[in-house]
Amino acid sequence: MNDADRAAAEHAVADAHRREWAFVLAATARVAGDLDIAEECVQDAYLTALETWTRDGVPRKPGAWLTTTAKRKALDVLRRDQVFRAKMPLLAEPDAVGMDEPDDEEIQDDRLRLIFTCCHPALAREAQVALTLRLVCGVGTGDIAKAFLVSEPTMAARVTRAKKKISAAAIPYRVPDAGELPERLDTVLTVIHLLYTTGHTASTGADLVRADLVERALALTRMLVALMPDEAEVRGLLALLLLTDARRATRTDAQGRLLLLEDQDRSAWDRAAIDEGRHLVHSAFRTGPAGRYALQAGIACLHATAADYAATDWPQILWLYDELLKIWPSPVVALNRAVATSMVHGPQAALDEIDALARDDRLAAYHYLPAIRADLLRRLGRRREAAAAYRAALDLAGNEAEREFLTTRLAETVDPGSGRPPDR
Repeated sequence: MNDADRAAAEHAVADAHRREWAFVLAATARVAGDLDIAEECVQDAYLTALETWTRDGVPRKPGAWLTTTAKRKALDVLRRDQVFRAKMPLLAEPDAVGMDEPDDEEIQDDRLRLIFTCCHPALAREAQVALTLRLVCGVGTGDIAKAFLVSEPTMAARVTRAKKKISAAAIPYRVPDAGELPERLDTVLTVIHLLYTTGHTASTGADLVRADLVERALALTRMLVALMPDEAEVRGLLALLLLTDARRATRTDAQGRLLLLEDQDRSAWDRAAIDEGRHLVHSAFRTGPAGRYALQAGIACLHATAADYAATDWPQILWLYDELLKIWPSPVVALNRAVATSMVHGPQAALDEIDALARDDRLAAYHYLPAIRADLLRRLGRRREAAAAYRAALDLAGNEAEREFLTTRLAETVDPGSGRPPDR
């Protein structure tokens, strides 16, 4: 072997970790019947891959290779621990071999089984969501902590406790029967929505979007639509993701710089996704009182179908946010509503709302709050305060595209003559 072989193997393993981790873990959990064993075996499989692929070359289907290796390791662990026969009912087939390359349908089924296992009602709600994001979606503990507005050690402890609870309670690894689905549905939808938002704007790194997480969220939502076609909120979530993702290609310019909604090229938006999303929104609203995903999809639909930014129906968007807050009183929703308030009632009215939200400790590390506040202050001509708010947002932001945007806005706000913000 040489350095080139090692580098190629390292790149392939890193790419497979990003793309295949959730698939491999889901398939291994079906064999192991224990999440801790499954995780350990998958980690070992990736270490084995680095050594083997350096020596023998990268296989044609890295994900299938890793799945087969991890499942074999899981079976070895079960045999060594003398619990193999006790675990046999958890296996998909009596012979438990399954070492041929798994097909796409099997992989999707495994992932759905793992989602519903993690979202069992015996677990606390936040633990369900965090565990699913970590295991099924491959989201880092730090990113999950940011989504929940808590510290990383706190989130890590929740994930560990949840895994132990699944093992102690002998929670089955399967998709629930039809009668059990509704009680778990809201948590599953929450997980997929958080997965999408984590990919829509990556919390760190140079790229604005993590396409692998976005595509995974869309695929999982389509699976749920196929499983529960009569659930309006499932259709609402798919609509929300499609309508939001339709403008993915226009969110940055050719140099990777962030573009605001008002500056994006609407002719380059994905019209097929918008049409499908709009149809799903109408379907979700026709079936009864709209839930939180249908309402958010309605907001996204108004943005996506406006001829241009000036034609956006902001009063209707503000009304939808009011309805959303009634059923989902989230400080993040209230923050987004303040943006709509600024477009309907002016920046000062929105600033009053923002200043009230700033007293909510849950938003203390949320960089969008000072960023939105900075924009409102800039629009009001209060440039010194705007500059301070842009600096506060920069201190909290981790994504490079967002940091560059905030840096540019700060430079525009600072007095170019003196290099310092003026008195106002």
